[in-house]
Parts: sequence; structure tokens; C-alpha cells
Amino acid sequence: MYLEFIYFKIMSVSVKKVKRNPLRLHPNSKRIITRFYRSSDEERVEMIIKNILNLSEEETNFILEQILKTFSKRHRDISKILKKNYSEIKEIVKRLRVNDITISKKKKLLIGSYFTQEYSIESAALFNPSIVLDPDQFNLKKGETRVIISFRATGEGHISSIVFRSAVIDEDNNISIVEPGNLVELPETVKRFVYDKNRFKNKFEEIEHNGDVLNKIMERLNDKFIYGELMRSIVEVLKDEKLSEFDKAEINKIKWFATSHYEVTYSLDTALSERVIFPVSYSETNGIEDARFVRFTNDNGKITYYATYTAYNGNTVLSTLLETKDFYHFKTKPLNGKYAIDKGMALFPKKINGKYAMISRYDGYANYIMFSDNLNIWETAKKIQEPVFPWEFIKLGNAGSPLETEKGWLLITHSVGPMRKYSLGAILLDLKDPSKVIARLEDPLLTANEEERDGYVPNIVYSCGSIILNNELIIPYAISDYASTFATISMDALFDEMVFE
Repeated sequence: MYLEFIYFKIMSVSVKKVKRNPLRLHPNSKRIITRFYRSSDEERVEMIIKNILNLSEEETNFILEQILKTFSKRHRDISKILKKNYSEIKEIVKRLRVNDITISKKKKLLIGSYFTQEYSIESAALFNPSIVLDPDQFNLKKGETRVIISFRATGEGHISSIVFRSAVIDEDNNISIVEPGNLVELPETVKRFVYDKNRFKNKFEEIEHNGDVLNKIMERLNDKFIYGELMRSIVEVLKDEKLSEFDKAEINKIKWFATSHYEVTYSLDTALSERVIFPVSYSETNGIEDARFVRFTNDNGKITYYATYTAYNGNTVLSTLLETKDFYHFKTKPLNGKYAIDKGMALFPKKINGKYAMISRYDGYANYIMFSDNLNIWETAKKIQEPVFPWEFIKLGNAGSPLETEKGWLLITHSVGPMRKYSLGAILLDLKDPSKVIARLEDPLLTANEEERDGYVPNIVYSCGSIILNNELIIPYAISDYASTFATISMDALFDEMVFE
């Protein structure tokens, strides 16, 4: 009997009442940004600058004119970009004993162009979506709702960023995606943050496991400090001629870690789809992964949008919190605490019994719930769900923030079974005590069908957040880590499928 049960559960298909939407959102290689590029070969960098400085003004004007003609329609303000990238290598010009004042404006722009490259942010994949209500619900027809869909976009080198699309959903839950803008814009990066010394020190030691040179820097700072004060302390420590190359490398990591606390702002004339949150700090040089957005209602009734995401630098993951009220201005900082680790943290959309609540998978295997008085510090965790069925034996996780219903908190889950095949499932948590599971699906809610099995990583369906509209659950999900689509199921049908405990 047990073997028959195992066979049935492995071979069972997803809930039959789920409706798949034929809409597909594919990666678009034409969506490009510019990046500062500098070779690690300092002699080569100096030679490039020398060669440009030796050009006549006539040669400079001709080459620059061709660059502006070629790239001005692909970027909002290419001259501003070239000027900024010139400033990034300005110290090399000084090293060559050339007075910056004597260099013409056009030659500076030309130098900047040699340290600029285009990058296609979603040439490889557009996947792992989440969905929230748009703060702008004006100028809609009766029964329509405007939503914001976030995606993980991946380009060359598997570097991930966050991109957005706007969509309108009608009273029948038909989804209309607003055509994305032609230009993609990086924000102005603002390093403005008040650091707590103990938290900064503990978190850095947690991810880097070295505190020697960090202590020398920290001892010069007050209990609270700002980015500029940190940089001044670093300058003082660097005056020590006895510092080893290892110590200097650690100092660079400290500077890079400090940039993981930052704010970014976009121009008000940019469309939502033109804004991209591209890796800024050292902690996320290899990508911003799987942002789970949630529309959070504060105690005073005001709305704040949060997203928990994984910052990845190629070696270490750092759980990070993104905050915005309008999707123009974003703040980001690392999550702290013993259990603010691993991937896939998802915040509840409001406080529970006066505390913030978060779903996590800190052990990489099962779902936990955490409560905290402080949104950025998570020191306790309680297991609420572990793999039970064969289609989730390898590991479980959440597929976005819990959704409040009259029957309980609906948590969409993801799990991994045989052949590393991913499934979406669902459990229901008690409204007053969400550490209690009161119902669950015994079969997957959704698995990849034959049309969805092939992609960058086969046999995967994955979501970072769903929404309930018109008594239906709308699930945006990724197809084999390549493209994205949607599925819906009526809430009544979903509850009918769940087994209550």
C-alpha cells in the first residue's frame, strides 16, 4: 500500500481546476543599460587615456560625434553617462600629471566612452515574478485594477537585476500588460545611511569571518556613524604602512559591504518599465535574486511596499530588504539576526499580534515563521512545515508573501521532488496564530506541463508572489527559469482541494 501511495503522489498532476493563461513574457535583448567598465590592467588603462589625450581636437570631435549619433537614441542622456564615467577614472588622469582643467569637455566625454559598455539586462531570462497592487489606481474603467509585476531579469554572466511591468486586470481577471518603454534607466545612487556599529560589525563578520582590520576601523567610530565617517576612518587605517595585502583586501570588502545600505531615485519622467534596480554593492555584484514584493499596511493605515531579496556576490548570499512607497525612490539594507540567512524570506503584509512576521527557510529545507519587534532584526524561528509528500522530499520554500483570506493566511509554497522537478503547493495558516498550519494541499497546485518543461533550467515552475482579485488567486510564475506567465484558480475551488486538519 505504501509503495502504491508513493507512486500515486509522484505521478499525480497539479490541481485540475487551475487555469493557465496563454500570455507569455519573454526576455528582450533590446532592453539595455550602460555600465562603467575598467580593465584591471592599470598600464592598459593609462595607455588608453594617453592615446585619447594625444588626439587632436578635430579627431576628438569627429569620433565623439559618431558615438553620440550611434548611442543617443538608445539611452536617455548619453552625454551625462559619459561624463559620469569619466569622473570614475579621473584619478588616473591626475596620476598622469595632466591638469583636468586643461582637458576639453568633449575630450572628457570621449575618455568616458572608452570606459563605458552596454549591457542587455534581460537577454538570458525574465523570470521569478511577484505581483502587487499599484499605488496608482486612477483613470481605470469600472472593475479594473492596476498592478505592478516585478521580475528577476538576467543577462550576460548570469547577473540578475529587478525590472518591472505595469498591467491592468479587468473584472474577469483578464490581464493586459502595458507595452514596456523603449529606454531603460539606471537610478541616481545615493549612499545615505546611519549605521549601528554593533550591527554593522556582527553582520560583516557573519558573512566574511574576519574581524582584525574591521576592529581597527570600528574603534575610531561612534556607536552610530554615517558613510563619510566610515570612509574617513578607513583612510586613517590605510596610513598604517604595516598593513598586509590581505588587510587591504579586507578593507575593500568593508567599503563594498557599506554600499549594501543605499538609496536610489529615478527620474519622474521614467515609465515603470524603464526603471531597473541593477546591482550596486559588493554584496550583490553577481545579482539581485528573487525579490518578493509585498504591499504592507502599517499600524497607522499607511502603505509601504517591501521586497525581500537575495544579494549574491558569487560566494556569499545576503538577505536584503528593499523599501519604497512610490516605486521611484527605493531604500535597501541587509537583514540582520541569527535567522536572517539563506534565500527566500517573505514578509507578511501586516503585523501579527503587534509583531512583524516573516516566512523563511533558514535551514534550506523547511518553512519557518519568525516574529520580531524590529523589521530588520530576526532572532527567533519556528518550523511550521517540512516535506511530507514525495513531490517535496528534497526541500520546501515559500513562493511569496502570505495572502490574507477569511479562512486563514494562504501561503503558496514551492518544493523540489524527483528529478529536481519543482512544484507549487499551498498551505493555510491560522489567522491569529500563523505558526499553526490548519490546511494543506496533498497534490501540487502547479507543475510544469510539457510546454513549460524546457528552458534555462528544465522542469521548474516558480513564483515570488501572488494576488487575490475577484475571488480568484492569480499566480504569476516562471517557466523553467526563462520566461514568465500566469495561472488562476477560484478561491472556492482551492479551498475545496485543501485538506483541513
